[in-house]
Amino acid sequence: MRLILLGPPGAGKGTQAKKLIDRFGIPQLSTGDMLRAAVSAQTEVGLKAKEIMSAGKLVSDEIVIQIVADRIEQPDCENGFILDGFPRTLAQADATETMLHGKGLRLDHVIEMRVEDDELVKRVAGRFSCAHCGTSYNDDGQRPKVEGVCDKCGRSDFVRRPDDNPETMRTRLKSYYKETAPLVGFYYCKGILKFVDGMKPIDEVAKDIATVVSEAEPPAT
Repeated sequence: MRLILLGPPGAGKGTQAKKLIDRFGIPQLSTGDMLRAAVSAQTEVGLKAKEIMSAGKLVSDEIVIQIVADRIEQPDCENGFILDGFPRTLAQADATETMLHGKGLRLDHVIEMRVEDDELVKRVAGRFSCAHCGTSYNDDGQRPKVEGVCDKCGRSDFVRRPDDNPETMRTRLKSYYKETAPLVGFYYCKGILKFVDGMKPIDEVAKDIATVVSEAEPPAT
């Protein structure tokens, strides 16, 4: 099962990806993590990326696609993967399709998580996490079971990202609608787009995604 969770920042893609990992045993592939791993491993494409980043430049789509291509060849991706934060643009989506086709693969599902803008701003402005284990919380309904104590590790130190504020979030939303939202139409035309109501409670969203993944049949090529 190869899928993309699509939606604006704050829609809950990371939270739902973790639930899919637990349910289906497939890895979540973050381009940031893959890029760092390629640089650390000093692969051919990783060395190219390191040289570009050392010069203060952005890594090209071509290099990122190659890093993704190398990563999905690893054994833990044999049964599928979840793409996290990629593709972000139509050009990247098209290049990803071409890369997968060259390997005899295709995306099975693209699931759009729909959440109202005001709710997104509220969610992001309320986010915080455990400073030790990284467990995520939110002021609005997802607080620790014992106030001031992390559910997972029992520590009491929490942090908030400085850019998790309403002003920065609205700027991020503008970028999403300009660059990434067009992917909704792109994947709709491919016949693999489904959507879930991301306004629901987390467990209900997870149930809806599991239903989509279990029932949806990818189109014949």
